Amino acid sequence: MEILADKLRPKKLDDIIGQQHLVGPNKIIRNLVNNDHLVSMILYGKPGIGKTSIACAIASEINKPFRMLNATINNKQDFDIVIEEAKMNGEMIIIMDEIHRLNKDKQDLLLPYIENGLIILIGMTTSNPYHKINPAIRSRCQIFELKELTNEDIKEGLIKASKYLKDIIIDDDAINAIIKLSSGDLRSAINLLEVSYYGTNDKHVTLESVKNVNAKAIFFSDANEDGHYDVLSGLQKSIRGSDVDASLHYLARLITEGDLDSIYRRLSVIAYEDIGLANPSIGPKLMAAINASELVGLPEARIPLAAIVTEMALSPKSNSACMAIEEALKDIENGSTGNLPIHIKTNSPLYKYPHDYPNSWVNQQYLPDKIKNKKYYHPKNNKYEENLNKLHREMKGGIK
Repeated sequence: MEILADKLRPKKLDDIIGQQHLVGPNKIIRNLVNNDHLVSMILYGKPGIGKTSIACAIASEINKPFRMLNATINNKQDFDIVIEEAKMNGEMIIIMDEIHRLNKDKQDLLLPYIENGLIILIGMTTSNPYHKINPAIRSRCQIFELKELTNEDIKEGLIKASKYLKDIIIDDDAINAIIKLSSGDLRSAINLLEVSYYGTNDKHVTLESVKNVNAKAIFFSDANEDGHYDVLSGLQKSIRGSDVDASLHYLARLITEGDLDSIYRRLSVIAYEDIGLANPSIGPKLMAAINASELVGLPEARIPLAAIVTEMALSPKSNSACMAIEEALKDIENGSTGNLPIHIKTNSPLYKYPHDYPNSWVNQQYLPDKIKNKKYYHPKNNKYEENLNKLHREMKGGIK
């Protein structure tokens, strides 16, 4: 029996929910399809946000033969069969899930046919392709990142799905609960809706019937109806602004929602983005608080979380490391790089090993010639960074 999520799989780009930066009017994938000029590509992003839907819609709209493979499940013989089909058809789209798991044998089999255009590869992965996909495959594909779906996107998908469930009655509280429990995964949301519907005896999906399917506690935003992400933003900005009372207030609202994972993720960002080198011990302390919270669970988790948020709000603040990496990344994006100096390349005999010199430091160039005088790190005025810089100057024998 076909599950509802598969029945709803889009047949054209107009049916895709979200991802308008890729499939919207005059956007890159839309234009590739309209111009009948498809290229090999990798779609990456979280589960349930439309990777397979976009791939299938592309294949359907461009009206070319396609096959679906899984880099892990399908063996080399399966790949051989698809390649022979491609030779008979003159062209073939291969939609491949878990492409980051493609082994060398299968990769070597595909590469020449991707190169000559016989195969157009649409790979899908939840992993960052810049880290997880073999460079040989990556260099032959355009990489497109899918964005997380919003609550409105999930709601749109649920409304579409409900039209396939005969005589369904669904309460607003039930819709909101499904949205919250799905965590941005549309496939998960549709599956939860379907099971909740068939799990009733009167086709009336209520908050209680959703809870019967998914026992995870469901909490909603407070009576002021501020959005969940707005409250997370309020927490971060209050900690950044060193307002301990406001920080605890927004923490309390988030604890009431019961979504500890969101609290952990946001506090981890704050620890390094907003406090950073001004109090570098805050990262390990935060991890200890998170581990304690996971160990005891709610409601006791409020205690270690309150302690760490209080310390974070009262800590000195520095975004110097964050700003430094942003500037470095900007140089990479703009092509301001250049080749590594020859003496720091692998096994270079010209390299001076710092540990062989006083204070484990020797004056040699590390940045490429093109940007050799570039300064990314600009310390903030706090005791820890002042001490770091003092020690750094002493290590270099007073050289600035």
